Amino acid sequence: MGESSPGFILAFQVLPSVIFFASLVSLLYYLNIIPAIIKLFARIFTYLMRISGAEALCASGNIFVGIESAVTIRPYIQDMTRSELCTVLTAGMGTIASTVLALYVGFLHREFPSIAGHLISASVISAPAAIIMSKLVVPEIERPKTLGISVQVEKDRRSSTWIESIIVGANDGVKLCVGIVTLLLAFLGLLSMFNWFLGFIGAKVFGIGLSLQLILKYLYYPITLVMGVAFDEAEHIATLLAERTIVTEVVSYQHLHQLIKDGVVTDTRSITIASYALCGFAHIASLAIFVGGFAALAPTRAKDLAQLGFRALYAATLACLMTGCVAGLFA
Repeated sequence: MGESSPGFILAFQVLPSVIFFASLVSLLYYLNIIPAIIKLFARIFTYLMRISGAEALCASGNIFVGIESAVTIRPYIQDMTRSELCTVLTAGMGTIASTVLALYVGFLHREFPSIAGHLISASVISAPAAIIMSKLVVPEIERPKTLGISVQVEKDRRSSTWIESIIVGANDGVKLCVGIVTLLLAFLGLLSMFNWFLGFIGAKVFGIGLSLQLILKYLYYPITLVMGVAFDEAEHIATLLAERTIVTEVVSYQHLHQLIKDGVVTDTRSITIASYALCGFAHIASLAIFVGGFAALAPTRAKDLAQLGFRALYAATLACLMTGCVAGLFA
């Protein structure tokens, strides 16, 4: 295994960065720095976008954490409207957690030195974009229980000292790394098997090689052109978007790194747009994680969450594409 191989980068450069960043986030939580920022964003979303306090708190939390944001609104999930449930699911899948930012920066920082700033911007922009898209997909027709109410951030009680918070964060980072690797192994294996089956059917029946990514690539292709991607690179970016939906954004960023390194994608504007549009957990695996996570906290709402899951994934995908359009406008 060479030092430039994806496996080497993942094991010895990217995953250690994830553990460090998880510890940093845990420390900032203990020092009440991140909770203060979350409360600020929650107030902005509540008053400017006229959403409920629980929605605003969860959407704000998703800028910094992943499924853990569900814990911050645990007492309110039971009484949420269907539109609120769709919003919190969309906000989770339409953004990325700050703890995994290091993962994507680790892939791209050599070829695209300013990637960290772009991904931070994308994560912040994606939160309101997710709220907008979720309300378009599932409009609010009821009165939320926490409408006009400022919901407080629940303090992480696992740490009693700043040193303990670092230890807890490091342990969370290790769990996150294990989850990332396990998910990649499981989904890449299952995807390869299913795509082999599609390819076999396509070759026998239609005389062409079929795959889920190929089908979605042609759906994404015109969208990449609308976002502002260079014409000769649009097909490659569309492939990355298709991979993100079916596999994970980790694989897409990994392949974006390889495309840049090999000189296949060279236009800075196209790279910027791709980095913004890929910045979200809008994929099938994330759908299972978020629906399962919220259902575990509110078992009586499991049916509603399951019904809203694919709508939320659709809204989250649109939110990521909207973020890509914003990047294309200013790149």
